[in-house]
Amino acid sequence: MYRADSAPVLPACGIAVMAKVSIAGKTKTRLCPPLTFEQAAALNTAFLQDVATNILAAAKIANIGGYFAFGPTGAQSADFFHSIMPRGFALLEAWHANFGDSLYSAIEQMFSLGHESALVLNADSPTLPTALLVDAAQALARAGERAVLGPSTDGGYYLLGMKAPHRHLFEDVAWSTDQVARQTLARAAEIGLPVHILPTWYDVDDVASLQRLHAELFGYMDPSGGLQRYAAEHSKCRMGALLTSRELAVHLGSSAILPARAAE
Repeated sequence: MYRADSAPVLPACGIAVMAKVSIAGKTKTRLCPPLTFEQAAALNTAFLQDVATNILAAAKIANIGGYFAFGPTGAQSADFFHSIMPRGFALLEAWHANFGDSLYSAIEQMFSLGHESALVLNADSPTLPTALLVDAAQALARAGERAVLGPSTDGGYYLLGMKAPHRHLFEDVAWSTDQVARQTLARAAEIGLPVHILPTWYDVDDVASLQRLHAELFGYMDPSGGLQRYAAEHSKCRMGALLTSRELAVHLGSSAILPARAAE
């Protein structure tokens, strides 16, 4: 979309996936074992692809634009993301020692580009229902100041959005603990910022949640609470390839569905 002066008009809501380049031994290592470092890195790539295509699905309904807010920074990492991201996505460098600084940097950059609202989204929830992304964007499009928070089952959050950059939401938060969502809501209350809270979803960041993802993708479990989960075809394909290993299939509780060649 373009204005009469040919300057591009950005979607109202920017969504930045907090994305880490897939490097064996440095990415998704909490899944090792049962995964090897190489398998964990490949699964991370599948997650990134699914989260990006999920955003594009939401953009067909709500006025959304997608980014990878990536790290580590540098040309090599940028090349990796260019190789996997769909058309219509863009890159933001957002890599700081403190995770809160990384999140706020992504938020600030999207506002600086001209978005009316900005969301940060994790890269660990490949089946997150598209409807939740739409709900978040639409809540921020309504009149009145507010934030949007999507809590995770582990006490963190999978999504945080706002209509103006509020640095205070990222201060005094014990990152990577089960206190993150609670503390973020406390920071919002301190500045009188109303928060629209989405349904809870889960991150895939340990073996138990990997088992949950497998059960969801292959039809043994429905954690959606009535929502239509995203199909996550890249992740399903990668998980299916992993199941050719009998040992890994047993770890995931799926020995009954091993491909025939693996059961021989």
